[in-house]
Amino acid sequence: MTRNDELFDRARAVIPGGVNSPVRAFGSVGGTPRFYVSATGPYVTDAEGRDYVDLVASWGPALVGHAHPEVIDAVVDAARRGLSFGASTPAETELAVEIRRRVPIAEKIRLVSTGTEATMTAIRLARGATGRDLLVKFSGHYHGHSDGLLAQAGSGLATLALPGSAGVPAPIAAQTLVVPYNDRAALEAVFAEHGANIAAVITEAAGANMGVVPPAPGFTTFLRELTNRHGALLISDEVLTGFRSGPSGYWGVLREAGEDVAPDLLTFGKVVGGGLPVAALAGRAEIMDLLAPLGPVYQAGTLSGNPVAVAAGLATLRLADSDVYARISRAADTVSVAASAALDAAGVPHVVQRAGTLFSVFFGSAVVAGVPDYETATRQDAGAYAAFFHAMLEAGVSLPPSAFEAWFLTAAHDDVALGRILEALPGAARAAAAASADA
Repeated sequence: MTRNDELFDRARAVIPGGVNSPVRAFGSVGGTPRFYVSATGPYVTDAEGRDYVDLVASWGPALVGHAHPEVIDAVVDAARRGLSFGASTPAETELAVEIRRRVPIAEKIRLVSTGTEATMTAIRLARGATGRDLLVKFSGHYHGHSDGLLAQAGSGLATLALPGSAGVPAPIAAQTLVVPYNDRAALEAVFAEHGANIAAVITEAAGANMGVVPPAPGFTTFLRELTNRHGALLISDEVLTGFRSGPSGYWGVLREAGEDVAPDLLTFGKVVGGGLPVAALAGRAEIMDLLAPLGPVYQAGTLSGNPVAVAAGLATLRLADSDVYARISRAADTVSVAASAALDAAGVPHVVQRAGTLFSVFFGSAVVAGVPDYETATRQDAGAYAAFFHAMLEAGVSLPPSAFEAWFLTAAHDDVALGRILEALPGAARAAAAASADA
């Protein structure tokens, strides 16, 4: 047995499934998960001492690379002053100001600890603001694991081939209406029937938990117009895309493309914590002021705005200037183009989809025309991806262990790291071809 095998066996004896988040178990790709003990720049190191070029980046937060010296220094300095006070700190306001600087429509911000908590609070706030109960979400969009949001939620549920979750009472699940993504007619029909009772539509700013599936041109504008017409709120979940797909998140990407849409509420996570647990709920001031202590919608958290976590997020965002985003964009261009070329050369049907600096590769002839929604995403050739994944891993490149996830580059992916990825791609493409359902 390898050291990773031993660690996985030990973990399974005391942790359900041996993991603390399901996708880490390699259930979609098979094999033994790698247990990482350190990371620096674009690399992670497993318990056996082997280095891998990392294309997971802690699922996004390692925007400037792992263990950036300035981020580490900020964390150490904050920790020396105290790990947690249970009281307000000046840095919380500084982080909120930085978020609003990047996304001006985030007029007020409430810091929380996780993306799940942020979206859960956004939904409660929308219901409190409108006096309505129903929520509309899109199949394949993941908004955390709170009750009512797990139906057709992509991400880990897609990896495990589960339609939802046990333990969610039917009356709670019934308050969520699930609609195909990018389907205007379906959404119109739902509002025609239930519009007077719909509190909000929640959407990933760009789908990134079923692979990367951006909104069709004009679709976000359509959502804004439809919700306005029916008196419902629009919640844009930027937990994954926020400050990762671009300097102002996917809101900024859309704005540059000519869709200047202002959601009522936004949620942020991952990058805003720089690798530590910080997330945020933001939005229009008059809605945000309905939160306690000003308003009747209650939310609280002992560790909300934790000073050490806030220090990591603030340092990361301050480092993430235009040059950082340009480097990430160039690296994403290099890897996505090379991956597609290698798969073409090996005769593997596929399509690459982008959302700013984020991208993913869908395998199989059923998806080559493009993936606009979750139902299409589920037709991809997961077996070909699994073969591709393991070939890359053996070559020293760590990809997301699921075909339903985005690939992440960082500003630390230099020519050496990119060269290792490019060297690994042809062999991995041949492995995918051998495993392809289209072969």
